[in-house]
Amino acid sequence: MHHLLPLLVAVPLLGAALLVAMGRFLPRPAAEITGCVVSGGTAALALVLLPNSSPPLVEWAGGWRPTGAGSVGIALVGDGPALGMAALASLLTLAALAYSWRYFDEPPRGHAGSFPALMLVFQGAMCGFAIAGDLFNAFVFFELMSVVAYALTGYRIDEAKAVQGALTFGVVNSLGAYALLMGIGLLYARTGELSMTRIGRGLDAHGPPDGLVLAAFVLVLTGLLVKAAAVPFHFWLPDAHAVAPTPVCMLLSGVMVELGSYGVWRVYGTVFAGPGGIPAAGLTRALVTLGTLTAVTGAVMCWYQRHIKRLLAYSTVAHTGLFLIGLGVLTPEGDDGIALYILGHAGVKAALFACAGALLDRYGSVDEHALHGRARELGAFAVMFAVGGLALAGLPPFGTALGKAIAEEAVGGPLTVLFVGASAVTGAAVLRVTARVFLGLGPRPRDAEYETSGSDERPETGGILRRVPDSMTAVPAVLLTAAFAAGIAPGFGELVARSVNEAGSGGAHASAHWTLAGVLLGLLSALLAVALAAYAVARPGRAGAPDRALPLRRLQSGHVGDYVAWLLVGATALGALALPGMLGG
Repeated sequence: MHHLLPLLVAVPLLGAALLVAMGRFLPRPAAEITGCVVSGGTAALALVLLPNSSPPLVEWAGGWRPTGAGSVGIALVGDGPALGMAALASLLTLAALAYSWRYFDEPPRGHAGSFPALMLVFQGAMCGFAIAGDLFNAFVFFELMSVVAYALTGYRIDEAKAVQGALTFGVVNSLGAYALLMGIGLLYARTGELSMTRIGRGLDAHGPPDGLVLAAFVLVLTGLLVKAAAVPFHFWLPDAHAVAPTPVCMLLSGVMVELGSYGVWRVYGTVFAGPGGIPAAGLTRALVTLGTLTAVTGAVMCWYQRHIKRLLAYSTVAHTGLFLIGLGVLTPEGDDGIALYILGHAGVKAALFACAGALLDRYGSVDEHALHGRARELGAFAVMFAVGGLALAGLPPFGTALGKAIAEEAVGGPLTVLFVGASAVTGAAVLRVTARVFLGLGPRPRDAEYETSGSDERPETGGILRRVPDSMTAVPAVLLTAAFAAGIAPGFGELVARSVNEAGSGGAHASAHWTLAGVLLGLLSALLAVALAAYAVARPGRAGAPDRALPLRRLQSGHVGDYVAWLLVGATALGALALPGMLGG
């Protein structure tokens, strides 16, 4: 079945080409149905291939197999994690397309398929990155993913802030891509190879790591950590989420950022983990330090947001920090926990953005203060927002809670406290929004504006919705149900753990199940989230006030030059953290 691997990329790209070519002849419903069919078909293919991923499926596209000492072909690898990420990207793309059914203003003649075509290209790029077996083509899909994401972020091109957000996204991510490409060039100069596994063997054959290997490691990981939105590479993410259409936000936070963390895990395990690469102590120091900084910064900034989409974006930053810590401890249990955490988080975060989009299209605002008590009529969304907040906090038996519990056991000590604290704060921020916006609890904010005209936001639909369409209600409900099922489905955790361990831990024994300690920690973080939310509602001046996080807020300046400077600082810090491991420190 390895010959089917290229179809994970080819099918969505061909579907996008069909929509572009036939857009002027297709009515809008036909274009949107085509997008959903192509996206769903690709998801089905990934799920069909997944049970056959042990041993991994390997395909050299075009028959360019390695001969002798070198390889120049395009290697595609279909192991459990790769196909799992491809399936996740495809399923979330399908959910985003279903959510966006008749979403935007009726497009001009000849452009009915423009949005679903862009979404399909985005899906194809994400699938390609997930299954890429050589670094250069991982870079190609990385860039394709980024370019389409720029266009989708600035899709509402008539709005200046959307263009600015897309420009910031483009500049920062392009610099990350250039860093990745330069790192690949250094590795090719050293080994003459582009296949990840063959690069790893070439580094091991060369001998102990030197300055070139360190430079390549820093450049490659910088590119991947930009995509993962790790601090201090994260500044593009809140700016992009604030302006991107809701279906795009569902993919950015639901799977694209997670692909950055997946890339770090994949590249280190296949390229740098051997004796010729970066010692484990160096990677652990780098990822745990940056992960801790990311989790704390994201949680604090999430708590002090009143713009709901920015709040959710900073929540993504905080959980990315937890992903990096779990991966950084370099244990099979840590890998298993983060894999489950990512799957649960994807569904929860996409659902929360879908709910935020419904608020924007129904009331013309995503300002927590301006919406105080106005969404009482949206009972279903109130329930989903509250459930999403509890899931982010780690309430058992959600998939987020199971993954977090396994990762907490793997990291141990003070880092467990960080997992509990960061998840509790981000969950509390969502619960606070639920109480204020949907239930009208707490004092009315003094600075609230209660007329839609007083907000600088515009609905993404043709106008203010009188009634939220059933599709916009059903999609987040299905996503939350899937996140719940990931924590209780019999054998699902063991299946994920087995796939991850076979790919990255030498077939170590898989074990991913609930423990008493995990359940208690999940209940503790959920209770803390509820308590923090109740405190914030009773004392409205204590949360949702950006001025209270002024030092961190000043760093999010909106000036792309500042973000570029921080990217350079982050790359330098990454090298400084990895260097002692090479020196035996």
